[in-house]
Amino acid sequence: MHSFQPFDVTQLDINPFTLISEDWGVLTAMADGKCNSMTISWGGMGVLWGKNVVTVYVRESRFTKELLDKSDSFSITFLKENQRNLLKYLGSVSGRDEDKYKTAKVKINLHNGVPFLDEGYFAVIAKKLAAYPMPKDGFIAPDIDSEWYPNDDYHTMYIGEITEFMAR
Repeated sequence: MHSFQPFDVTQLDINPFTLISEDWGVLTAMADGKCNSMTISWGGMGVLWGKNVVTVYVRESRFTKELLDKSDSFSITFLKENQRNLLKYLGSVSGRDEDKYKTAKVKINLHNGVPFLDEGYFAVIAKKLAAYPMPKDGFIAPDIDSEWYPNDDYHTMYIGEITEFMAR
């Protein structure tokens, strides 16, 4: 296992518009003795309710959503560009069907009981504050539903308080 240390948020030097959308992150949740990770490219960081928060969006069909719904915390791990194939794999294979960690030869690290990928260089640890389903009737722009949800597989938005930034 690699050694990760807490990282001061005031020292964080990231582009919030590319970190998740272009670089991608790996969302990890654990419940009932099961752990799963999935690649994400939608989300953000900011301030809400007087707290530093992260938001992630997870489709109803994802196995990680089942675990996230049962959990009180989650993480987002960021990997280096040369690990893009790992990111693609984690986003395309379901943890319901196979042991993704064994197949991909990755390890889970824990920080205060919250799982994150040991292969990352940076991880956000978050305590779940809220979950909001995003139903079709909530969209104001008419093209959102037809462009992003042709199979009615809608997202739930999760808001988590950032409790720790961990860097390797």
